[in-house]
Amino acid sequence: MSKNYIFSSESVGEGHPDKVCDTISDAVLDACLAQDKFSRVACECYAKSNIVIVGGEITTRAKLDFTKIARDAIREIGYVNDDDVFHADKVFVNTIITQQSPDIAQGVDARKAKGKKTSQQGAGDQGLMFGYACNETPELMPAPIMFAHRLGRELTRIRKTGKVPWLRPDAKSQVSVVYENDKPVAISNVVISTQHADKINGREVTHAEIEKFCIEHIVKKVLPKRLLTRKTEFLINPTGRFVVGGPQGDTGLTGRKIIVDSYGGMGRHGGGAFSGKDPTKVDRSAAYLGRWIAKNIVAAKLAAKCEIQFAYAIGYPDPVSVSVDTFGTATVPEGKIVRAVNRVFSFLPSDIIEQLNLRRPIYLKTTNYGHFGKSDPDLTWEKTDKVEALKRALK
Repeated sequence: MSKNYIFSSESVGEGHPDKVCDTISDAVLDACLAQDKFSRVACECYAKSNIVIVGGEITTRAKLDFTKIARDAIREIGYVNDDDVFHADKVFVNTIITQQSPDIAQGVDARKAKGKKTSQQGAGDQGLMFGYACNETPELMPAPIMFAHRLGRELTRIRKTGKVPWLRPDAKSQVSVVYENDKPVAISNVVISTQHADKINGREVTHAEIEKFCIEHIVKKVLPKRLLTRKTEFLINPTGRFVVGGPQGDTGLTGRKIIVDSYGGMGRHGGGAFSGKDPTKVDRSAAYLGRWIAKNIVAAKLAAKCEIQFAYAIGYPDPVSVSVDTFGTATVPEGKIVRAVNRVFSFLPSDIIEQLNLRRPIYLKTTNYGHFGKSDPDLTWEKTDKVEALKRALK
């Protein structure tokens, strides 16, 4: 990529159909872990019109009311308006749950099994994981995705206060950032699409009203003023109308917003979804490990930008590969960084769970506005607690 370019990233609100499904899946996971921290959970969700299907493989001692979990999640999102086809109290919830396959379980369990090469806990699936960090924002995340998340988070915050009664749950945002010499210097374009009521107290909600509100009270409030210029273009509800939304207007599925969940396309993604999966699934836990490692490398000023990639085979504990790319920004040779990483961090699936304390009901905190870049202390992969250890390991 040239050093001068425009890069765009999108985010979606809690009421987006796919995020509704992610939220229900993570709500089920948290409910399992709250009662049984060793639960094995792979929970998928489908939502369309007034129907929700909760499916997957769950092995747990927890006693769950899936219908209540789904309704509570939908209610918290905000689908409670009388004109909603998709309504927390009216949806039909169908449940299709089996236990985890015993063939998969024997690979994950820390025990011997015929044909298994080790008695250690193995990875819950094969796959490749990426971690990424850069020094563009205080969160050590790419600017475009963090700006898009800020828009969506503020839109949701205001909606849930009830002060703007025409706002509805479904929403998307997108920000295009201008880079010069690989540094963000301006925002060229901002897109917000927010679902809205057709009328409030008999009065039509106009596009001009929505546009003015989003620009003045969302965009200009949360995006850096120095990056908004006279050339910045604002596209607010660019179709002109967004009354029909959520699962009424589109179908939702768990795991379809993996780029929103990670780095907005700036850092690569291995393809595995996060939501609804317990930490024995390396799709999720190893991606969190990757973020933790990359963030500590950048926080230690060993590079301005860092991407780590590693991969697993199902049932096998050690990664089959580990590589680091600093895109020419490293302050020490990349080979030394890789050696330091291997000294400081353990890639064993059981150790990832222990290092990051992942057997807790913390996953609803990750579902919306990205799994990375948040300051919540429960999200342990955002800590920069290995900076000094990395520096010592370089010597």
